[in-house]
Amino acid sequence: MQNLLAFLVKYYHWFLFSILEAVSVVMLFGYNSYQNSVWVSSANMVAGTIYGWQAEVEHFFSLTHNNQLLTERNIFLEQELERWRRKCADLTHETTELERQEYDTLSQFQLIPAKVVSNSVALPANLITIDKGRLDGVETDMGVACGNGVVGVVYLVRDHYSVVISALNNRSRISCSIRGNDYFGYLTWKGGDPTRAFVEDVPRHAKFKKGDWIETSGYSSIFPRGVSVGRIEKIFNSSDGLSYLLQVHLSTDFSCLRDVCVICDKGMAERIRLQEAARDSLMLMPNKKE
Repeated sequence: MQNLLAFLVKYYHWFLFSILEAVSVVMLFGYNSYQNSVWVSSANMVAGTIYGWQAEVEHFFSLTHNNQLLTERNIFLEQELERWRRKCADLTHETTELERQEYDTLSQFQLIPAKVVSNSVALPANLITIDKGRLDGVETDMGVACGNGVVGVVYLVRDHYSVVISALNNRSRISCSIRGNDYFGYLTWKGGDPTRAFVEDVPRHAKFKKGDWIETSGYSSIFPRGVSVGRIEKIFNSSDGLSYLLQVHLSTDFSCLRDVCVICDKGMAERIRLQEAARDSLMLMPNKKE
C-alpha cells in the first residue's frame, strides 16, 4: 500500500494532466458543432473501412447462398414481367407500345447496388452501414431495399459510406398498404423478434385477411409502390379501438442481410420542392374572415 501511495505521489502530475486532457477533449468535441462534425465524419470513415474489411470476409463465405437467392428472385421477376407483358399485349395488341411504357416507368428510378458492412438487429434503434455514399449518388431520405423487400431509409451520408435507419428501428415509420386495395398504414417495429413488425392505423372498414401481402404504398417520396414488406400473421385492435394493428412477418431476413439497392427516384426532389412550396404558401396565406 505504501509503494502504491509513493507511486501516486511521485507521478501525480501525469495523472492530473491525463484527466484534464480528457476533460478538455470532451468539452471541445461535445460543445462545438464544427469539431463534433469533424470527429463524427472521421470516426465514421475509420469505422466504415474496418466494417468493410469484415464484410468482405463474411460476404465471401455467403456468396453461394446469396447467388441462389438472387437467381430465384430474378426468375420470379422474369416470370412476372413476362406474364404482364403477355396480358398487356393481348389488351393493346401492340407490344412496342408496352415496351415503351415499361421503359418510361423504369426510367423514373435508378438502383444503386451496395453491400452491407455493418448491421444490427437486437437494439431498439438498429442502424445499417452500406459501402456507398455521396460520391456514388446516395442522398438522405432515399429508400433501401433488397431482393426480398424493404430494408430502410438512408439517414446519414458521407463520401463513401451511408447509414440507413433499418425497418427494425423504433423510430422508423414506412407507409404501407394492403396489396390489392388502397387501405394503408405505417410499418413500425416494437423490438424483440427481428422477423416481425406491425402495421398501425389501418382503418376499421378495410377488407383483408390473414396471409395477405403488405407492400409499400407509394404515398411517400421514399419508396415506389409495390415493394414487398411481408405477410399478415395476426390482426389486433388498436389501443383506442379506432383502427387495426396488423402483425406482419417480414419478407426481408435482416439477420443475413448482405446485398441491398438504394432507390434513387429522379422525381423525388421535384415532389419535395413542390410540397415545401405548397406548405410555405399556405403558411403565408392570410386567414379568411367569415
